[in-house]
Amino acid sequence: MSSTTAPAPTAAADRVPAPRGHRAHTRRRHGYGFWAVAFAFLAVMAFATVPAPLYVIYQARDGFPTFTTTVVFAAYGVGVVASLFLAGHLSDVHGRRPLVLVSVALELVAAVLFLLWNDVTGLVVARLVTGLGVGLLTATATAHLGELRVRATGSDASAKGASVAAGAVNLGGLSLGALVGGALAEFVGQPLVVPYVVFVVALVVAFVVVLAAPETVDRPEHPVPYRPQRMQAPAGQAGAFWAAGTAAFAALAVQGLFTSVAPTFLATTFHVSDRLAAGATTFGVFAASAVSQIVFARLTQRRQVQLGLVLLVVGLAVLAVAAVVLQVAGFIGGGVVAGAGVGLLFRASIARAGSLVGPEQRGGVLAATFLIAYAGLTVPVVAVGAALLVVPTLPVLLGYVVFVVVLAVVAGVRLAANAE
Repeated sequence: MSSTTAPAPTAAADRVPAPRGHRAHTRRRHGYGFWAVAFAFLAVMAFATVPAPLYVIYQARDGFPTFTTTVVFAAYGVGVVASLFLAGHLSDVHGRRPLVLVSVALELVAAVLFLLWNDVTGLVVARLVTGLGVGLLTATATAHLGELRVRATGSDASAKGASVAAGAVNLGGLSLGALVGGALAEFVGQPLVVPYVVFVVALVVAFVVVLAAPETVDRPEHPVPYRPQRMQAPAGQAGAFWAAGTAAFAALAVQGLFTSVAPTFLATTFHVSDRLAAGATTFGVFAASAVSQIVFARLTQRRQVQLGLVLLVVGLAVLAVAAVVLQVAGFIGGGVVAGAGVGLLFRASIARAGSLVGPEQRGGVLAATFLIAYAGLTVPVVAVGAALLVVPTLPVLLGYVVFVVVLAVVAGVRLAANAE
């Protein structure tokens, strides 16, 4: 990763500070930019989960099996991983704002695809494009929010608050999209049309407001050769980097369960076919993830990891027992508790990875960490879908829970040992 060196200030610039009014205006611009990028981040992540409570409708309409649902969901994960690998780090060179705008534009394309081409092939393509936009945005927006906040406040200490906000917006957006999608599908006509129209409007607004957001990266004076994202730990930080990435993988593996097969599991095993209930379940898990990051923001990274592990393990254990005894409240409640643990584990993982390098390499390292994390959102879910073709639902669910718990504990213990 080539570093970018800002031009050295002139002697005159050293002697004459910027006028106070100019500094205040600059801080206001960066403060506006922070909220503009946060809104765009929220809108894109919310759009990513709008289809979650709608899969049951598509499935009933077209008669495809649960495995097809996991294929559609996997297309999203493939898009995220491909985008992170090919372009997630490019904001370090080409700037944060252009990549945020491209991401929002890709989500608009996906929304139009959902509206105009909604058979199985169209769903796969639309979800792939959605994933491409999300992969482009996650690391870019996370880095951009931190830089905008520091420049808006004039204090490096505010970067921690921006990190909390980025994590909350990321997972909070995912929760909001599922709830909005489920509510509109339940109470408004044309459930496979209206949710996407609503997000076309939101994404257009997001694109417009980001146009006025300040850039925070100085482009290099000489062209930088393109290369894909390297899955390489920063020098001397291999243990901390891979612990953070693996913990993030385990965290998003829990979320993947609730954005793909959990709504179908509710419908087929618990006979809960209400669209709002399906969306509310996914909302509860992701909302708990977002809220826990805010409530426990003052804890050290180590304490966040430790508490996150406890909540994740306890929540998944309750969920598994509830699935065995067919107790729907326990299934949902266990998911919510596990979701709270996911939020803490995920935030600590991303914060730890971002702290390993300086600003000139942060976008690349965050992109690599998100790449590992979103593999956790995709690979285990596809495996679940394949297993469901030959194994009953309950054993598959229990096996998934055991896998995630073991992985989270092993990675979380290592992450806690490396955390501050």
